[in-house]
Amino acid sequence: MAVKLGRNDKCWCNSGKKYKSCHQAFDEKIIRFKDAGHIVPDHDMIKTPDQIAGIKESAKINIAVLDYIGEQIKEGMSTEDIDRIVLEKTTRMGGFPAPLGYQGFPKHSCTSINNQVCHGIPSEKAILKEGDIINVDISTRLNGYYSDSSRMFCIGKVSPEKERLVRVAKECVDAGLKEVKPWNFLGDMGQAVHDHAFSNGYTIVREIGGHGIGLEFHEDPWVSYNSLRGTEMLMVPGMVFTIEPMVNMGKVEIFIDEANGWTAYTEDGKPSAQWEVQVLVTEDGYEIISY
Repeated sequence: MAVKLGRNDKCWCNSGKKYKSCHQAFDEKIIRFKDAGHIVPDHDMIKTPDQIAGIKESAKINIAVLDYIGEQIKEGMSTEDIDRIVLEKTTRMGGFPAPLGYQGFPKHSCTSINNQVCHGIPSEKAILKEGDIINVDISTRLNGYYSDSSRMFCIGKVSPEKERLVRVAKECVDAGLKEVKPWNFLGDMGQAVHDHAFSNGYTIVREIGGHGIGLEFHEDPWVSYNSLRGTEMLMVPGMVFTIEPMVNMGKVEIFIDEANGWTAYTEDGKPSAQWEVQVLVTEDGYEIISY
């Protein structure tokens, strides 16, 4: 937690209110969890109303771009075509694609097909075929605020096995959302996601998870979906993070493409599916900011 404030000091959240009538009780509750041995968020993980408003404006663009991709995506397109759509639509609406240049990432979006788990790099050579499943993951920066979400798309007629994987991956996100409540733990959400995947015969990638987001593209906390109830960070109102489990049809092991240093593949070559939402913890539950 930050520097200890007096009851009559201005609150750390910049509301202009005195600490005693703003976040004092809130902070005292967090301290009780910390004293009991739990991981708790710092103040800089808790977004103010003005910051949340800025993040939501960014998310409007992110959602609109994914909606547009859903209208345009089809067999015969290259993933480079998708990337061009992301750039053109995002900039036309006043934003900018956050992935470009992030830790050296070379494109405006991630396009991951079939056994690509995540971070697929758009290419003119990657042509969508009937039966493919693809995750399109986009992130938007607008006026210094960040949004992030991804969706799965089925190209033409896909096999029943792939269709089921895509559906269950979405259900995993929904199961996790039910556990997003103030004063629950990220582990509550993570175990709900994990249990739903495993009950359907699937596995969830361990090495790559969700993350905080809003003022930066990637912030703390790191979000696991191989966690246990009552563990991981305490969720409190004002936290913003992603739920984005990567659900494998086969075994859990993955590897990173050595040639590009980014794209993750399933070790056994079986398909993987992922949906991502950006969620705000509210006073009584959650709000989906981007989807």
